[in-house]
Amino acid sequence: MTVRDPRTVQQFGFLLLPNLALMSFAAATEPLRAANLLAGVPLYRIRCLSTDGAPVTASNGMAIPCEPLRGQDLHTLFVCAGGAPRDWRGSDLPPQLRLLARSGVRLGGISGGAFLLAEAGLLAGRDFTIHWEHAPALAEALPDIIPRPARFVLDGDRITCGGGIAPLDMMHALIAERMGAGFARRVTDWYLHTAISEPGDPQRASAAERYGTHRPALLAALEAMEATIEAPLTRAEVAQKAGVSVRQLDRLFARELRTTWRACYQRLRLARAAQLLRQSPLSLAEIAFASGFSSASHLSRAFRGAHGMPPGAWRAQRGIGAS
Repeated sequence: MTVRDPRTVQQFGFLLLPNLALMSFAAATEPLRAANLLAGVPLYRIRCLSTDGAPVTASNGMAIPCEPLRGQDLHTLFVCAGGAPRDWRGSDLPPQLRLLARSGVRLGGISGGAFLLAEAGLLAGRDFTIHWEHAPALAEALPDIIPRPARFVLDGDRITCGGGIAPLDMMHALIAERMGAGFARRVTDWYLHTAISEPGDPQRASAAERYGTHRPALLAALEAMEATIEAPLTRAEVAQKAGVSVRQLDRLFARELRTTWRACYQRLRLARAAQLLRQSPLSLAEIAFASGFSSASHLSRAFRGAHGMPPGAWRAQRGIGAS
């Protein structure tokens, strides 16, 4: 096999933010290491970076040694972020990212990393994705840009990935782009990763898998409810979207899910509220409206009933401060 441009070592920087998921980081860096071994020459150099050069602690408690981000001679920089947006913000980070973009560095975001790129104004007009857990917080913070629910997205000099094990597929695409599909397949075979996903494949299991039902009408109802958390539909509107009568809708929820339409919708809205409490600095009133409740007090009553404590106490218990 003829190795393409072996004299050029591409510097891949990984800017690590506190509480990043080690699995996502490993899935992104290990294919580069394997590519070097299989090629027999250095193709990629991996640089672990932090904003100040201090080690960064991953979500599992492991500390990763880093060097400071100083505008190294990088070919590509991936921002790797897990946890929640409160862990990521640094006043000097957006200008640094914009400077790197202007200097021609290809920028990427893994898991929540796209949030930082978006906050720096680097995803305006771009096709991109973000981990599904961070999408609601991004929508509230930057409603003018909409991520795609894809595993990864390549858009010129912007690369974004949902995280988890999806970086394996993303790196397969990047290595294939440089070295050819045959070489990239050898890299993924190294990790026993034989089922390579397409970029646009979904991040989450289907509604049928998540709810344990294959009834088309019920699935249509659930998908309509999930898509309208902020402005909940009436029972009649959900039934219309599902193509059934209101009475039949009630029967489907009772027989298939052992619950009522109202209780299911409430759980979906409370789950969104809990997600925003964890993932965003929004006020309680803002979270209430974003999750379909008429007021902060309305959310508080429902949340207390579900969790045994008001949302403010629930948030404080997790060390999350509201702004």
